[in-house]
Amino acid sequence: MTDMQCHQPIFATEMNEHASVIQRFRWVAILEGISFLVLLFIAMPLKYFANLPLAVKYTGWAHGILFIGYIILAIPLFTRVKWPMERIYGVGVASLLPFGTFVLERRWLR
Repeated sequence: MTDMQCHQPIFATEMNEHASVIQRFRWVAILEGISFLVLLFIAMPLKYFANLPLAVKYTGWAHGILFIGYIILAIPLFTRVKWPMERIYGVGVASLLPFGTFVLERRWLR
């Protein structure tokens, strides 16, 4: 076997691992973005205009869990996939802005 043949499967495995890391983060980023929008534009108005505070309670819990997952799943993007460290600011800012995770998904995760 040549040297190139020995390294081919390792490279392919590494590429598949990177794709799965990105795919997992991508799905959580989309769900986190949706939960943030639901919290801001549906649950909060229901709380303040319809006197339904439980809307914020349950949507807030879901959003909080997804946000934690977003942060945890972002770590392998920098450790395994070797994204540049400058992107860590973009990942952080995207999680704080409405529609931010959708922009991040469109620009960096496709």
